[in-house]
Amino acid sequence: MRRTSTLLAAMLALAAAVLFATTTQASGAAATRIMPLGDSITGSPGCWRALLWNRLQSTGYTNIDFVGTLPLQGCGVSYDGDNEGHGGYLATNIANQNQLPGWLSATKPDIVLMHLGTNDVWSNIAPATILSAFTTLVTQMRASNPNMKIIVAKIIPMNPSSCADCGQRAVNFNNAIPAWAAATTTQQSPITVVDQWTGFSTSTDTYDGVHPNAAGDQKMSDKWYPALVSALSGTSTPTVTPTVTPTVPAGGCTATYKITNQWQDGFQGEVTVKNGGAAALSGWTVQWTFGNGQQISQLWNGTLSASGSSVTVRNVGWNGSLAPGASTTFGFIASWSGTNTAPTPTCS
Repeated sequence: MRRTSTLLAAMLALAAAVLFATTTQASGAAATRIMPLGDSITGSPGCWRALLWNRLQSTGYTNIDFVGTLPLQGCGVSYDGDNEGHGGYLATNIANQNQLPGWLSATKPDIVLMHLGTNDVWSNIAPATILSAFTTLVTQMRASNPNMKIIVAKIIPMNPSSCADCGQRAVNFNNAIPAWAAATTTQQSPITVVDQWTGFSTSTDTYDGVHPNAAGDQKMSDKWYPALVSALSGTSTPTVTPTVTPTVPAGGCTATYKITNQWQDGFQGEVTVKNGGAAALSGWTVQWTFGNGQQISQLWNGTLSASGSSVTVRNVGWNGSLAPGASTTFGFIASWSGTNTAPTPTCS
């Protein structure tokens, strides 16, 4: 009898241990690891990271971990300050000197936020050379994690007293980023472009023409947030999203609107512009009217004009010419509340 009781107790203990281990494993989903990668704008002290971290926490994105081999610097608030913001570093040097693989191995990120290239622009390195370095870095990210989500910034404006040409160089570099991203992105490892340049003033948002002050930190955090939320939301089952297929007009230009991801107060959209006619297009304009108060906060691969609910997007320099049958896409981040009915776009 005592032997039976002992055996029964052992079996119950084993069952309890298995149940505990199973329950712990099911409920303890690993945190999403996010690497802020850049130069001093990211790391010294890079207080936009503190603002971004705390906004994510306050809006329910708590199962995250900012990672990097560098520790936090003081920003006057509590936050997860790990980062890879290396002051003075050039993207071209990071790539040529093979520095990123070690950082990736040590931190194993799932998402990379990259604001990089300012020092390359300051050094008068050509945009094509910087973007070649970006390609090397992306290849290394994907070798570390084939499902890496990569969020790349158009860098904030530059107007240092020692470099009169840096402002235009930054514009030239930023203008080349969307085409590079479109050519380099994949479904498994998407690249999202965040426009940190538009709406940022070197006179009011920096303390030296290059590095953000408190106002600049807030603007940078605000720009990163929707793209990062989109990437975080994509780790779960995507929301089923509508596509509006247009009627082909006489001129042959069509625009197809698609919601690619949607979360609590925002969504990401994509519009495909196609030349369905027999003659080449030298430029295009897409228009639609939102019916539920949606507002676009960021747009890439196009030039946005918005007035109330009316939206107009025109091509940029590199994607306006479309041969018969050719197509291009532009994307955007927008807000919504309650209802998010897809509009019907027109193309001319």
